Amino acid sequence: MPVAIAVSLVAGMWIGHTFFNGSGKWNSRTKLDTILELVDRSYVDEIDTDSLLEASFPGLLSRLDPHSVYIPAKDLQNVNEELGGSFSGIGISFNLLNDSINVLEVISGGPSEKAGLLPGDRIIAINDTVVAGQNWSDVKVKGSLRGEKGSTVKLTVKRQTSAKPLDFEVIRGDIPMTSIDAAYMVAPKIGLLKINKFSSNTYSEFLTSMMDLVADGAEKFIIDLRGNGGGFMEPAVLMANEFLPAGSPIVSMKGKNAPDSRPTMSDGSGSFLKNEVVVLIDEISASASEIFSGAIQDNDRGLVIGRRSFGKGLVQNQMELPDSSAIRLTIARYYTPSGRCIQKTYAPGTDYDRDIVNRYEHGEFYNVDSIKLDKSLAFETMHGRTVYGGGGIMPDIFVPNDTVGITSYYLNVLNAGLIQKYTFDYTDRNRQRLDGAETAVELMRLLPDDDTLLQDFVSYAQKNGVAPRWYYINISRDLIVNQLKAMIARNALGVQGYFEVFNEYDPTVLSGIDALTGNKAAFPITK
Repeated sequence: MPVAIAVSLVAGMWIGHTFFNGSGKWNSRTKLDTILELVDRSYVDEIDTDSLLEASFPGLLSRLDPHSVYIPAKDLQNVNEELGGSFSGIGISFNLLNDSINVLEVISGGPSEKAGLLPGDRIIAINDTVVAGQNWSDVKVKGSLRGEKGSTVKLTVKRQTSAKPLDFEVIRGDIPMTSIDAAYMVAPKIGLLKINKFSSNTYSEFLTSMMDLVADGAEKFIIDLRGNGGGFMEPAVLMANEFLPAGSPIVSMKGKNAPDSRPTMSDGSGSFLKNEVVVLIDEISASASEIFSGAIQDNDRGLVIGRRSFGKGLVQNQMELPDSSAIRLTIARYYTPSGRCIQKTYAPGTDYDRDIVNRYEHGEFYNVDSIKLDKSLAFETMHGRTVYGGGGIMPDIFVPNDTVGITSYYLNVLNAGLIQKYTFDYTDRNRQRLDGAETAVELMRLLPDDDTLLQDFVSYAQKNGVAPRWYYINISRDLIVNQLKAMIARNALGVQGYFEVFNEYDPTVLSGIDALTGNKAAFPITK
């Protein structure tokens, strides 16, 4: 009994010393250390406490806000490459169809072109490991094709013009990652620029593309940021500076270390100060896309067209840890020139991850009256127009999601991937003839008439399990034909070819053209 009492006293003293600080309050950090020590010493099975902690970090940061995240060391390189200017790889774009790796595009001057790969090749083995029919993911394919600069990867491909598989040894090299999907004249005197992200090279690519459009005769511009989830803030600020007169506010940030940050102002050195501009956005446009859109809208420098943007008004700073992992920590909120923060709520009880789905279910994609704006967060633009904070950028001109032509037949062929599969096969079978086209206009002249193309596709779909139902096919006719043409252009000419064809019928692009031709974006410059 005396021994038991002594042990109890010692244990009590140890617990008190370990778990409480001098003020008698629970010390959570000490508590964590003690729990890990107890797990390591007493848990029934052997456990790696480092792995246990590693698994807890994402949840820990998610308690702060939806955009503070932990990046494991094994993922850091891929994460950085997404917003970097280049990566080391073989220089192709591909898709996964019919459980095969299909080469869509070979980058000019890149390692694959030098080795002899061609668009339309099907990669069936990588370093003698069979990949066809193995259900590889997109991530796994990229991981196998990318690697250290100067290293070699062996590819075995199946080519339409060869009875036997062909082997190529490709020496990996630096592959540029472009932010610009398309830059072309969408209408007389109107240039369109489609930007997919804000990376380290975005501003220089933007400036080069804009100058090329000016050389082609562009006097007005459409900046398409739909689907652009953001990236670095700096290129968005520099892009806005190209359009704004001197002394115009672009963005400001407020955080723990900068509670009263002054706004970043334009310096008047921009090359497009007098050119009308329209910005296209949708529910995926976020972060840097919203900074640029907000600067244009709040300064009454142009029009924003499309659907309400995502609503991300938080700024993250990436900090690398000693083991080559990293955290992206929210350090500030940003504010548009009118003073609004467009961050949507992430208060407890809010289903942040379902916000876009909720918008769809509430009819916001189709009816402007379904959009609920917080009228208590009203602000004014430089010319007195009312705008709202708290939930993304509300466009000046709302364009609903286009549902014309959507039928059960269209959804069946779409969900079966038959539009992609047919257009890839069609391009592959006719590549020698289609290679003669250098532009989308020339390519369209080489295609059969719309009725012939549609009939050929319907026959293909029937052979692949989707029976023809002509009542619905006729309703979906224009939608199907336009998508077939755009995808063939994508396969034959690259991403820009796709947008040149697809945008001919895109209601949001057409609304932008209408606004510019009607001088609706020409606000008087007051500065």
